Amino acid sequence: MSIEPRPLRSRRSNLAVPGSNPKMLEKAKGLAADQVFLDLEDSVAPLAKAEARKNVVAALNEGGYGDKVRSVRVNDWTTSWTYRDVIEVVENAGTNLDCIMLPKVQTADQVVALDSLLTQIEKTMGFEVGRIGIEAQIENALGLINVDAIAASSPRVETIIFGPADFMASINMKTLVVGEQPPGYDTGDAYHYILMRILMAARAYDKQAIDGPYLKIRDVEGYRRVAGRSAALGFDGKWVLHPDQVAAANEVFSPLQEDYDHAELTLDAYDYYTSAEGGARGAVMLGDEMIDEASRKMALVISAKGRSAGMTRTKSFEPPQD
Repeated sequence: MSIEPRPLRSRRSNLAVPGSNPKMLEKAKGLAADQVFLDLEDSVAPLAKAEARKNVVAALNEGGYGDKVRSVRVNDWTTSWTYRDVIEVVENAGTNLDCIMLPKVQTADQVVALDSLLTQIEKTMGFEVGRIGIEAQIENALGLINVDAIAASSPRVETIIFGPADFMASINMKTLVVGEQPPGYDTGDAYHYILMRILMAARAYDKQAIDGPYLKIRDVEGYRRVAGRSAALGFDGKWVLHPDQVAAANEVFSPLQEDYDHAELTLDAYDYYTSAEGGARGAVMLGDEMIDEASRKMALVISAKGRSAGMTRTKSFEPPQD
């Protein structure tokens, strides 16, 4: 089986939508989130899961999500619901689905199992094999220990996601507030190691890294502050649980306009100066700044984030006139 390279999808804001709530499934279509994930897991009561599958299939097939990435979070493999979640959703709405999100991933084998099931469904239904991606959510200590193997487990994997609530419980963290520092931790960031560990695994295998939710949904400034930490590290986006958080996520995980312009100028200038026409130079001045190959690599990161966010440059590079 040959699988094409996975597309780079903008995921600055990842909106959680309970599959048991048709009104919210419909409302999500009009929000400016980059991704919506229709949830069959924690936000759906056990007795409502079968009906939620039907709601999710209907919402996907009705369309209206525009350019949003469409994902469905199934239940984890330790439950009795997972295989029915995957089969019913993918068989009935697979052509209108971009990814399956697998929660509480602890080992690479769990991702491989989902990959195999998806492949069987795609072949049976006549779908393009390998098109549907996988998002792996890390929610406990074992998952974090195995995160490198999880990131490398399947070419379908697109994102590695931090699931803070279950993770905090799994390590006995002394707090009930998801997203903020635990009481008594007054120096540094209690989540820094976890976030960096996920980020390193994601980048080592060319995956996106996504931060989890901030549960104080009315505190938009608190959300913006916490999102700013993971954005500064290099994360690609963060979950949003409320419409008020969407704009904050899109802003925080987008480059500043001046940074995006500078990145594009750097790339253009470097291309010119390293060419024969520009003198085939490897290090040159761009304004007051020296740029070289390392500068180009840094600029590529900012440029890619800006382009995937739909940003438009406001400045152009003009070669010097003789």
